[in-house]
Amino acid sequence: MALIERIQKDMVEAMKAKQELRLGAIRMVKAALMKYKVDTMKELDETEEMKVLNILIKQRKEAAEMFRKGGKIDLAEKEEAEQKIVESYMPALATDEEVDAAIAAAIAATPNPSVKQMGVVMKAAQAGLAGKRVDGKALSDKVRARLS
Repeated sequence: MALIERIQKDMVEAMKAKQELRLGAIRMVKAALMKYKVDTMKELDETEEMKVLNILIKQRKEAAEMFRKGGKIDLAEKEEAEQKIVESYMPALATDEEVDAAIAAAIAATPNPSVKQMGVVMKAAQAGLAGKRVDGKALSDKVRARLS
């Protein structure tokens, strides 16, 4: 089932169950996907859908962090709850073993691996983790540690 169809089905379920928070988050996801579709004037493929969802997750994390710094715990918790709902539409997180294996394979495939080659290794590691969700910062930190 396509992501937009799944979102539509979940939206109807949330309406029937009167789940306001879930409904709002699902509507936000649908609006972001439709806006991206209109802006690019083409159908979304899975990679583009994941890019939009990653942007939404990052926005929720940043907003929650700012609310916590400002002492607005209730708003931070709302943002975190929305983030969990958006994450439910993402593929599974890559395990540490999968990340380590992808990094090792990327380093092995790179001639003369060094910190200067970090971009090449990162690109290869991300390609090795295609279809899995990976925190880019954590991946970057692991690659940098292995190359130094």
